[in-house]
Formats: sequence, structure tokens, C-alpha cells
Amino acid sequence: MPQASKVLDRILVLEMVRVTEAAAIAASTLTGRGDEKAADAAAVEAMRAALNELDMDGTVVIGEGERDEAPMLYIGEKVGTGQGPAIDIALDPLEGTTICAKSGPNSLAVLAIAEAGGLLNAPDVYMDKLAVGPGLPAGVIDLDRTPSQNIEAIAAAKGVRPQDIVACVLDRPRHEALIAELRALGCGVVLIGDGDVAGVIATSDPDTTIDVYMGSGGAPEGVLACAALRCVGGQFKGRLLFRNDDERARARKWGIEDLDRQYDLKELAKGDCIFAATGVTDGSLLEGVKRRRDKMTTESVVMRASSGTVRWVKGEHRIER
Repeated sequence: MPQASKVLDRILVLEMVRVTEAAAIAASTLTGRGDEKAADAAAVEAMRAALNELDMDGTVVIGEGERDEAPMLYIGEKVGTGQGPAIDIALDPLEGTTICAKSGPNSLAVLAIAEAGGLLNAPDVYMDKLAVGPGLPAGVIDLDRTPSQNIEAIAAAKGVRPQDIVACVLDRPRHEALIAELRALGCGVVLIGDGDVAGVIATSDPDTTIDVYMGSGGAPEGVLACAALRCVGGQFKGRLLFRNDDERARARKWGIEDLDRQYDLKELAKGDCIFAATGVTDGSLLEGVKRRRDKMTTESVVMRASSGTVRWVKGEHRIER
């Protein structure tokens, strides 16, 4: 377990919840309205405003994109008052924009912070991901193995048959061969439409029955998920995937030279870190925002790597009329 950071004050733990609550509440006003961009914009604006109230010298290392693509919370943007500790921030104001627009499960507002240099500046490309929860021997998963080999290694470590393993996979055409291989082994496959941060975190919760997360998804979401696993335990392997020379150039721009590197959990999220998430819609991890006549309720989780503490926070917010 990492040492407690002298930079990440305990007060910041609950402040991060306030930030994700603000984003979730803003996005929830557009749940089920079919407008992904409007929901995302509402979450981004609310998260940015909440971050700028905090006494910190924050830098967004994973955000909505590069400056010319994202007017707010772009990579490199400074947030906070500028008075206070230097902090790296990885964020996804609305993880699962399509989910929110369609009122599906597992849409979240997500945020992770670490000391400066603690989070990989992951470019907005795909990442091949492999994750398991705590309690398994080191090295049980490896992206250089086939999916079948990884399943067999996990099953052996758990003392069960490969047919007893349940894998979580994003439901995408690019995963057809992976899904077919897993089902040929007899594995259970939980397909999710979006929200792979929640999918990775699900491996750490026995109640989900999910043993492993497999497949490719956004690299920024991979770093966010790693921040959570640093707090609750687990293993993660990630490798950046590039479709063209432009994406390779973007990676080099952010200081990544070894484009074929297989990253470990502690290389993506180093040292002490704090992870916070608030549910926008109901899901396996959190309940979504509930609106009543005079108030709203939220459910959040906040974790810290150095202490291994996980706090579940229920909030009631008065609706001003």
C-alpha cells in the first residue's frame, strides 16, 4: 500500500465527491432525452465550475480532449484557484454519454487525482485492457497471452474450471472474435453497451460475479479505472492501440515513446491517489440521481489508495424553486 501523500489532503477526499455530484446532477437533467452532446456539455460545465472553487493548482492530464477539440476541461487545462498543492487530474464528467442519453445503466461522473506526475498522460486512443480483482497471485494476467490462456490462468488461481469464470466485455463488433473464444471455453460473458470504468471496477466486487474484464476501450478510461483499482486492489494490464500515424504522433506529443509497451497498474496510476464517482443512472456500482418534488438524492463512492478506505456517500440536495 502506498504511503499517504503530503499533497493529497484528507479534505480533498470529500471535495472530490462534491465535484462528481455537481457533474452527475447536471447530466441527470438530460437523462433519456437522446442528446449525448448536451448531457456531456452540462456535466463538463458543472465539473469545471466545481473544480475551480477548490484551493489547488490542478492540471487536467486526462480530459475531454486536446485544446482545439474541447473548449472546457481539455488536456493541459489549469483548474482550481492556483493556491495550493500541484495536482494531476483525470476526469470523465459523463462516463457513458450514450447510456445517459438513452437512460441505460452505469452512467457515471468520474474523477481521479494524484500528485503531479502520478497519472499517465494517456492520449485519446484505444487501449487493450485486462483486469482482475484482488486476491490473485501477481502476474496471473498478461496481454501477451491469448484470452483462453488468461482465462485458464485465472481459473487455476481461483481453483475453479474455466467454465466457471465470468468475463465482462464491451459489446462491440471489434470484440466478436474475443466473445466467440470465451464462449467456446464455456465462460459466462457479461456484455455492456458502454461504461468500461464501471466494468473494470466490477472485477473487485464479488457481488457482481465478474472475474475479469477483457477487450479494448478508451485509454483515458483505462487510467481512471486503474486509479480505482489502486484503492481497492486488483491487477490491470494495458497496451495502447493505434489506428494511424496521427494517433502515434499524438502519443509521442504526450511523452510516450514505447508505443508497444504493456503497462501495469502502478505505471498508469502511481503513488497515492483518490478516485471518486457519482451515479448518473442506476448501475451495478451506484444508484443514479433521483429527483423528487423538492430534493434530489445522489450516491457516490470515494476511495484512497494510501489508506484503502472506501466511503459510500448518500447526498440530499435541495431543489431551489
